[in-house]
Amino acid sequence: MKAIISRELSSYFTSPIGFVYLGAVYFLSGLFFLNGALAANSADLRPVFSSLLSVIMFLTPVLTMRLMAEDKRRHTDQLLLTAPITLWDIAAGKFLAAAIVYAAGISITLVYAVTLSFFASMNWAIITGNYIALLLLGLAFISIGQFISSLTENQAIAAIGSFAVMLAVFFLDMLPAMMPNRFLTVIITEISFIGRFTPITSGILSVSSLFFFISVCFIFMFLTTRTLEKRRWS
Repeated sequence: MKAIISRELSSYFTSPIGFVYLGAVYFLSGLFFLNGALAANSADLRPVFSSLLSVIMFLTPVLTMRLMAEDKRRHTDQLLLTAPITLWDIAAGKFLAAAIVYAAGISITLVYAVTLSFFASMNWAIITGNYIALLLLGLAFISIGQFISSLTENQAIAAIGSFAVMLAVFFLDMLPAMMPNRFLTVIITEISFIGRFTPITSGILSVSSLFFFISVCFIFMFLTTRTLEKRRWS
């Protein structure tokens, strides 16, 4: 698995994708920090974190679009599928490589928090909660994007498909208000990503929310391995 992680991390930075992703996250988060905290003379970073949520929705598909599609397009997936490693190792290695780049992107928020702490009292429970919430949501999105990438060899299609799913996740919270059926409302509320995300940003990290995001990651990584299995025998 270490070889897979190393290979994928290297590919992120031998192509423009890694630099474009990190550059966009750092630039936009810097703007949010400037306008939401410094210009307002405030030590509250919640506006920065909430603005980053939209950035994640747009940029995570860029991070995941090549994970599986690129190997399929170049037919280098056959080398991986015949290598002495499990399909789970392949999926997990690629997932962790994307997760490392993603975490490096959102970690800039911690730099902002530490900087502000020299000048004001910080609510570290809220800051930690927001960071964990962004991390968990991002990992779930990466697993979804990886699965969609495994379904096609076209990176553009993978990116558009991932973005469409992530957009649907954001609109999922609107459905209960339009549904009179309480049973369906309860189900949608239970699988709501944003419904699980919001309490964590307030510093409330429940076991059920943690289990939910981890389960999403494992489910979509499992689906990715099934796609690879089908590819292996086709």
